[in-house]
Amino acid sequence: MQPTGTPAKKHAAQGAVAEAEAALVEHYPRLVRLAYLALPASTARHRRVLVAHRIVQRALRAGAVAGNGTEAYELLRREVLGGALAHGTGGRVREAVGGAALPYVFGLRLHPRAGGSDELALDRALAALPAPARAAYALLGFEGLDEPAARDVLDAAGAADPRGAVRTAAGLDGDAALLAAGEFDPCTVQMRPTDLLRRRQRARAGAAIAVAGVVGVALLAFAGGNSPSPTGTAGPPAAASGAAAQALDPAALVRVAPTAWTATGRLDFTVWPARGSRTGDTALLRRALAVWASPGRSVQISATPGTQHTGPASPPQLLYAGDADKATVVLFYDGLRIVRYAEARGGNGTGGAALDFAQVPNADITTSAAVVVDRIDGNTRFLTAPWVAQAETRDLLEPGQKAAPLALAADGTTGPVRTPGAGAPAGQCGTAWTAVQLRSSTKVAEQHAFLLTDLGDLSPVHLTFTPPPAAGVPAGSPREATGTPALVSWAHSACRLGQLRGEGVRAVNDWQFARTALPEKAGEALWTCDRADTWRGPGRATVQFVPPSALAGAPGTLAGQQSDGSACSSFGRNVMAGVMWQSPAGKWYLLAAGSRDVTSITASGGVKARATAPALAAPATRGARATLTATTKSGLTLHPLTGN
Repeated sequence: MQPTGTPAKKHAAQGAVAEAEAALVEHYPRLVRLAYLALPASTARHRRVLVAHRIVQRALRAGAVAGNGTEAYELLRREVLGGALAHGTGGRVREAVGGAALPYVFGLRLHPRAGGSDELALDRALAALPAPARAAYALLGFEGLDEPAARDVLDAAGAADPRGAVRTAAGLDGDAALLAAGEFDPCTVQMRPTDLLRRRQRARAGAAIAVAGVVGVALLAFAGGNSPSPTGTAGPPAAASGAAAQALDPAALVRVAPTAWTATGRLDFTVWPARGSRTGDTALLRRALAVWASPGRSVQISATPGTQHTGPASPPQLLYAGDADKATVVLFYDGLRIVRYAEARGGNGTGGAALDFAQVPNADITTSAAVVVDRIDGNTRFLTAPWVAQAETRDLLEPGQKAAPLALAADGTTGPVRTPGAGAPAGQCGTAWTAVQLRSSTKVAEQHAFLLTDLGDLSPVHLTFTPPPAAGVPAGSPREATGTPALVSWAHSACRLGQLRGEGVRAVNDWQFARTALPEKAGEALWTCDRADTWRGPGRATVQFVPPSALAGAPGTLAGQQSDGSACSSFGRNVMAGVMWQSPAGKWYLLAAGSRDVTSITASGGVKARATAPALAAPATRGARATLTATTKSGLTLHPLTGN
């Protein structure tokens, strides 16, 4: 037996920390929501958001490490709830977060998106409960634990009366499924300025505001332009004249001819005609432009990361004006952004309004094929491009099912489409993941079908597929993910799309970079890298290992991640990853695979092996930790993606 402090012990400890780090990366939004729900409702929502994030960030330093992913998550959850309960029993914020400073936000107040009447009722009911009961309700309704398991978690987290807390939570009258709503999501927040007017008096330039960078929290920026109206819903500047006045004049809106898309080689938002039953409603259009230019404090504003929500600099293009479900919606395009104005149907702007912004530079035939019109009751309704001739839906978790017809109205709006993850606990995708399959008119491209999926932004995400390399054939480019191999592969990747919600993602490509034979003649495994590219530029790569025993719709094993890098893009075609795998006979192996230009893979540390090929399989002991490196034809050294 080796004494404490030996390299083997240190290596095991490092591995345990790595497991906890991986669990934190994968479940960060889930953990932050738990902390937010358990924190006292008497704390202002802005402060609850910051404290929730800080508690989760501190969880690793509190010693939450384990030997596998499940164990690591359970220990992280215990630490997070312990921190939230410490604050909920009267401790100061510094006690709850271990004396460390909170993320610093200057000049802004953050709060989750406002929900509907049901979410508000549940929020009020939770506010009346003590902290342990709120935590218990989250464990029962959000984590899906039974009462004994919830009691055990609360007991481990230091709750004074776990049994009483669970009993109180179980007796609460409310729909626990609503805990997955945006009302309780501190990772998707809205911003309001606090001292904007005073800062505008002191400095003419907008100040850059940043929240501490954490996994799962986007960089939030506020660009000073048109300041919100202190009162009311909206009102154009009193002295507006010239170009500013023209930008707010409904008569100056750009309106494209209905057939413009048939006589151009450029298919994007610039050739969308104005559609909807209220394109001639001058009062509605004037109201929408006024709110866009100068939103009042009651206006709910959301924007994809990096998107400015300044007013129009010139007359924008009108895409849509009409009624959808319970809302009246106007969609604009200003050359770089899609802007959505929504008000309560029949309220003429008196019942509140919302503004949503999304940047869409250099959109093409697929990425400008649809825009979200409305979301309600877990469903999304889209407005499709004029070149879309047919619409269907697919469940990505059921690749063998045929696409189902989707109603397409004369004005281009679709019937309701189930929003992916709707009704499922946060951090889970549920039993289905709906994608929209659109087909272009034969005037544009013969039999050109493609997939889009809703990830919470105005513009749905284009899904593509790159098949595995074939010997002697140049590396392929992404293709539409509508064929059987693409759908089978996406079935193992779809659930991880939820991690990209609200990130302003343009497209995600599922690339099968390797197929490898498994030891003991156990079949062939697939290695995929899903590359998500955002409209603003940065992207994220996620590597998965999919054994032949994986059920359709089951996520692959996470083998590596990279944020804000070039991995698996056209600028980063070389990739390598490894996993520990147990054979059907119960033996453990270290498996590794690289993309087509990899010539050798070496394992050191807990497993020592080398293969002069783009794949490696070496016997190993359970829990062994190895360091992997690979070499390419050009002499480049590769390391597995680590998440940074």
